[in-house]
Amino acid sequence: MTSKRGYRRGYSVAVLIGLEDDRAIVWRVFSSVVKPERTLWLDETRDNPKATYNFHESIIDTLRPALKEGVRSIILAHPPRSSYGQAFIRHIHEHHAWLVQGPNRAAFSETVGSAGTVSEVAALVRTPQFHKLIDETTSEETQHLLGMLEKCLNASDQNTVVLYSLKETEGLICSPWKQGSLKPEYFMLTDKYVSDSREKNRIQRLMQIASNKNVKTRIVNAESAAGKRLTQLGGLVCLAQPS
Repeated sequence: MTSKRGYRRGYSVAVLIGLEDDRAIVWRVFSSVVKPERTLWLDETRDNPKATYNFHESIIDTLRPALKEGVRSIILAHPPRSSYGQAFIRHIHEHHAWLVQGPNRAAFSETVGSAGTVSEVAALVRTPQFHKLIDETTSEETQHLLGMLEKCLNASDQNTVVLYSLKETEGLICSPWKQGSLKPEYFMLTDKYVSDSREKNRIQRLMQIASNKNVKTRIVNAESAAGKRLTQLGGLVCLAQPS
């Protein structure tokens, strides 16, 4: 992945999980780099139902911070002729249906390959297949975002307020939130809005504050369907509801 001027790691794109025989290695995929997050070990063998259940639950728990940030593209890498990815997705359907249902659902995809070490991940992310998979998975995710955005824009009850300017969004996110006042739920920008802005430091600071205050923050590819819709709205949107 190519570096963008002014960014050391870029913005969050997806989570990559390398599923091996006895462990899972969780990576955060940014627009410029891929960084290791955590290694989770399987206590017993995979034919032990309780151990496998606990193992899958530990993966879900590790995903929660990224999901809370608004990153909902999850890529599962597993060895050839293994069913580790399918087993994990089956676990999600059986025990965490909220991850695959509703407007805030995550987008899951699978690829064959090893993602257990830095060198293996470096080799994996260089392949055209991986880039295609990233595009397909994030496209599915942004379609979910687009549906949520359109629902808010067309809502007749006015429970959700939509902000379109950096100044308004900054004022809302940085101010204390009181009971009954507006609370930001989702902060979305296109990558083009960020790259073209003369106030990148201001935007980066705002995104960090939003993340610290558990506002779901997402930078969307301007060429995606959701990105094009965001561009029509100015490139930045903040969805807020009464707290």
